Amino acid sequence: MSIESKNQHTPMMQQYLRLKSENPDILLFYRMGDFYELFYDDAKKASELLDISLTQRGQSAGQPIPMAGVPYHAVEGYLAKLVQLGECVAICEQTSDPATTKGPVERKIVRIVTPGTVSDEALLPERQDNLVVALYQDKERFGLASLDIASGHFQISEQNSRAELQAELQRIQPVELLYCENFIDFYLIENNKGLRRRPIWEFELKTAIQLLNHQFKTQNLQAFGVEKAVLGLCAAGCLLQYAKETQRSALPHIQSISLLHNSDNIQLDASTRRNLELTQNLMGGTENTLSSILDKCVTPMGSRLIKRWIHQPIRNLDKLQQRQQIIESILKSDLIFELQPYLKQVGDMERILARIALRSARPRDLTRLRTALEQIPHIKQSLSKQNLLQLTVLSQKIGEFSQLLDLLQRAIVDNPPMLIRDGGVIAEGYNSELDEWRILSEGATRYLQELEQREREKTGIDTLKIGFNAVHGYYIQISQGQTHKVPIHYVRRQTLKNAERYIIPELKTHEDKVLKAKSASLALEKQLYDQLFDQLLPHLSELQLSSLILAELDVLTNLAERAETLNYVCPQFEQKVGIDIKNGRHPVVEQVLKKPFIANPITLNSQRHLLIITGPNMGGKSTYMRQTALITLMAYIGSFVPAESAIIGPIDRIFTRIGASDDLASGRSTFMVEMTEMANILHQATSNSLVLIDEIGRGTSTYDGLSLAWACAEWLANKIRSLTLFSTHYFELTALSDKTKGIFNVHLDAVEHNDNIVFMHSVQEGCANKSYGLAVAGLAGVPQSVIKLARKKLHQLEKLSKQHVDRTAIFQLQGELPLSIEDEEFPENEALQLLSQLDPDEMTPKQALSYLYKLKKIVNNE
Repeated sequence: MSIESKNQHTPMMQQYLRLKSENPDILLFYRMGDFYELFYDDAKKASELLDISLTQRGQSAGQPIPMAGVPYHAVEGYLAKLVQLGECVAICEQTSDPATTKGPVERKIVRIVTPGTVSDEALLPERQDNLVVALYQDKERFGLASLDIASGHFQISEQNSRAELQAELQRIQPVELLYCENFIDFYLIENNKGLRRRPIWEFELKTAIQLLNHQFKTQNLQAFGVEKAVLGLCAAGCLLQYAKETQRSALPHIQSISLLHNSDNIQLDASTRRNLELTQNLMGGTENTLSSILDKCVTPMGSRLIKRWIHQPIRNLDKLQQRQQIIESILKSDLIFELQPYLKQVGDMERILARIALRSARPRDLTRLRTALEQIPHIKQSLSKQNLLQLTVLSQKIGEFSQLLDLLQRAIVDNPPMLIRDGGVIAEGYNSELDEWRILSEGATRYLQELEQREREKTGIDTLKIGFNAVHGYYIQISQGQTHKVPIHYVRRQTLKNAERYIIPELKTHEDKVLKAKSASLALEKQLYDQLFDQLLPHLSELQLSSLILAELDVLTNLAERAETLNYVCPQFEQKVGIDIKNGRHPVVEQVLKKPFIANPITLNSQRHLLIITGPNMGGKSTYMRQTALITLMAYIGSFVPAESAIIGPIDRIFTRIGASDDLASGRSTFMVEMTEMANILHQATSNSLVLIDEIGRGTSTYDGLSLAWACAEWLANKIRSLTLFSTHYFELTALSDKTKGIFNVHLDAVEHNDNIVFMHSVQEGCANKSYGLAVAGLAGVPQSVIKLARKKLHQLEKLSKQHVDRTAIFQLQGELPLSIEDEEFPENEALQLLSQLDPDEMTPKQALSYLYKLKKIVNNE
């Protein structure tokens, strides 16, 4: 909006325009009495986004002012909708008393609500992390910082390639992303939510280090092990500035920063996370994902933690075995149903502590914290009485907070109102002065009852009653039919349709006294409430550590319950490369199927490191491959696994190339996406990687695709020697096992009878003999006439193929690739041999006809 001169506007609008100029790109919620108002373009935008009425507020500078507003008591619902839409909102509050202020009430922006920096319970997804990310680029390398302001988790990492950055963003799923204005590869982030362009100076290294040292009250960052991660620190500096800018307050709950090392975790690229459906299925929902099966945590903070574990499987065997031992101890001691009721009462202690640190906690947050602290002695007792080392160590990590519990029990009533401004939050007996003010204001009720009775008797008016409203204060109400009895000293205060309201000196005196008592009571209660934060904050670090341990205990108890309920076993780790799973099951598919899941084994090691998997469509090849990856991943988060037994060696990465999808927005065809993913695998896989390849080379011509599939399989087997599951319909690839070491064939079989097909879903050694594609097409509903036509065409092609050199032989004789199978000489086709011996000029018609019949028999294979 163009404003010629602020002096042309009213004083209030001048104030609004000044505040709006400080935040031109975000919506300004301007507090006016019981409403937050929006003006001009903000009002127009909000009316569309929130479906609220657009009105006008008089004129300013000679122009009507568009206006829209929302009630202050219902603002959270509107903020939640705006945040979900990716909008940012500046909250402007009145900071002076209207009764004592001349001219416009003083106002200032107290906080900025953005999708990544919200801490209010109503604005946050309960069981998911809500992360804001800052990103910095230096040529081919990237620095990334992530912050969950609702918990205080602050982490940095560095990526050495664009693929690594994409994988990390896929893992984090930020709701807001800050990037430097000179960021080069914008295409890498353009599809992310909440993009915020920030100036270069916010990423300056020296400023970042100063900010971080000031935040953590340290002289340097060596204690956190992040001092060498220069790019990550640049991003962290910008992110911390942004958090302080939006919160407009100190951030005492952000007490440390950690560096994520790629070597600490099993690396999963973006394609792998998507294809394995870890926390989100291929349709974008959360149903039928690994987390939907594993996450039955009883606290929201436990749910968020297990999702972080799923996306960051660790390679530290000591930590993994500690988790396994705790799960075993919980199962052995039958503690699941003893611990979970206590843990459920702990609730979301992590986020409550963050709101206390930001001084935005509401009265019911404090009662929830009190309830959580009440559970801790019971939890510690349950863990300690088993006399098991792992549980005792876990119990000792949880703090003792008897003094804080006593404080909250004395200070807060059992069921406080939603907001401190409503009063009635501080418990009786906590503060004697507050009790005195309350007695005075509560005594008003008895006094008014007595006054009402006296006035009825004195005037003889039986309809007389005393009431109160916020506008006119106390009044004596008398029906219109009895107003002729009103004494002369009654002063009319308000006229209603069927009654008159009056005031008398005695009632006015009492009103002044009561209003002063209520005002003093609310002011003192607010002061005492603020003092509670001062008493809790010194214990914040210890409380945060305990909340983290309780969240971890919730996850481990949950995993114990899953193991018991779903018949999972404890996997074993070994130093030798390999995977040996007996009767493994797909953790998700087995829960979705209405019939029993058919378990299958898998053995991969240094001598058997690539399996060529053949079999019919819908036969279970993809399920078999995915279950191997999911069982491996589950083992590396410390979970028990769906199998009869599992022995798993070191794994550094998991790759998947499964399914067919295009990326039309980026101009990439299905085959281009397939080849890009395959190139990523061939460049980054190692001998300790688990690689899943499904139907590579199907997006181009038969020989092109077969050549690519053959070359990729042989490269993975001979050069990389990764643990590979290679599913294909190119039966020619099964020949690789004959002379290439480490390659073996397995297949999933089916039985076909007439037009029916039964999938066995059982993995067998060796290769399949056909793909059953026509039978599957029939099951899919392809018209039978089309199936019959296809069957005829298939017979023709099969006959034709018998008249030519074997396809595998042709492929091997091309001489374009260093194939492992030795070239062989193949005899010419019998029909061609016969034709080469004939001399038509020397043949009689009868002889020619005889030879023609012979050729026909050869062609028809008779």
